[in-house]
Amino acid sequence: MLRGGERPARRFRALLHTFLGVYYALILDGCGVDHIHVHHGYFASWVAMVAARLLHIPFSLTLHGSDLLLHSSYLDIKLKNCEFCVTISKFNRNFILDHYPEVEAAKIQVRRMGVIPPNGVGSVSSTESAPTPLIMLAVGRLHPVKNHAFLLRGCYQLKSRGLNFVCLLAGEGPERSWIEHVIRNLRLEEQVKLLGHLSRYQLDACYANADLVVLTSRSEGIPLVLMEAMARARIVLAPAITGIPELVQHGQTGYLYRPGSLDDFVAKIEEIRNSQSASLRLRLAARQHVLQHFDREKNLAALADLLVSRITTNARIASHENPVLQ
Repeated sequence: MLRGGERPARRFRALLHTFLGVYYALILDGCGVDHIHVHHGYFASWVAMVAARLLHIPFSLTLHGSDLLLHSSYLDIKLKNCEFCVTISKFNRNFILDHYPEVEAAKIQVRRMGVIPPNGVGSVSSTESAPTPLIMLAVGRLHPVKNHAFLLRGCYQLKSRGLNFVCLLAGEGPERSWIEHVIRNLRLEEQVKLLGHLSRYQLDACYANADLVVLTSRSEGIPLVLMEAMARARIVLAPAITGIPELVQHGQTGYLYRPGSLDDFVAKIEEIRNSQSASLRLRLAARQHVLQHFDREKNLAALADLLVSRITTNARIASHENPVLQ
């Protein structure tokens, strides 16, 4: 806890989490636990590391997005002590190996997230006339990391250029009042609608009616929102950041814009609006890509296989080294 450049408050929290690790070790002792896995890299991974050390068993963790890219406190220590690390994209794996060169490459395993593909995909006809208005959908928390300010500025430019559109924002969060204020100031009341929190049934209906699903986040892993939209054969537009290009292949399974470029974002929307007749191939390719690489049941099975194989291997080694256990 004295190493690195962590702030005093962070060090103090790590000390408290160490006591939590001792507490969990006492609870788990005698329960026959052979391995501890933590599904993120935040404080719980420190707790698991401490408990595993005290119990003389291995632990592992999954790294998604912000726990690696934004809030990586003591991650070097966690990676050094873990048996293996699962991450959700090749981008994340390369990031870990680049920024933590002391970590063995074989310890970092890629296991993708996924969604349950729906049976129906809605209309994917290429013969329909261009919709009026263009219906855009953004799904996510109303939180600064989702960068809704960027989206609203884009909507303002689209309105200024005379594009007929409606942008639906599904989700709740701490920025709702501020977003409502910006919508009023930019006079976007007719174009931008806040839907609030939606049930799964309501969200499915929004996906079905959307012509374009947009994402403007500053930081992401590989967003489930994009997977859900593509599984329903919807066109998506997202920034070319982190692991998103592994899901959205520009011009093949969706569209990417240059991160932070409002001009490119708006230009891509206009391009999509004007290429409705060519959308059938892309929509079907998007759905097929999700079915092949981001199916939740398949990817959960792959993660389970990894955990079982590691635990089984460790148990065999322990049994060999301690004949009394045989």
